[in-house]
Amino acid sequence: MRAVVQRCLVGEVTVDGKTVGRVGKGYVVLASVGRGDTERDAAYVAAKVVNLRVFEDENGKMNRSILEVGGSMLAISQFTLHGDVRGQRRPAFIDAAPPDEGRRLFDAFVEAVRGSGVHVETGVFGAYMKVCIENDGPVTILIDSRKTF
Repeated sequence: MRAVVQRCLVGEVTVDGKTVGRVGKGYVVLASVGRGDTERDAAYVAAKVVNLRVFEDENGKMNRSILEVGGSMLAISQFTLHGDVRGQRRPAFIDAAPPDEGRRLFDAFVEAVRGSGVHVETGVFGAYMKVCIENDGPVTILIDSRKTF
């Protein structure tokens, strides 16, 4: 499972012109489930996201987690994070999980984050979405459960 974590002041997702998810201070997380990923991958990424220390403490150091600052998370499923462009210009998505498996493990990721006490809003799995992110910093962190980067 891969995730792009962006610290935000505001994150919002719309589908067909209607806002379906909106958060203030916290994260916008773009997440992709890979072929062969399991619940263990979803739990690993959820724990990493919840415990990242990328919010500033009283000394201006990135030393606090989303839990410590009372932030929220907007989670967006984005299978294109598994796009492979190494040999071509058009991405191949064979490393992305099939839709049913992707939805199941994306939902497991969201539930694991919620279980830690973070308020999570989501987009609509498989829908065409417009995502607006007011990135704070900017701070952007990449996470991969297989630790390929």
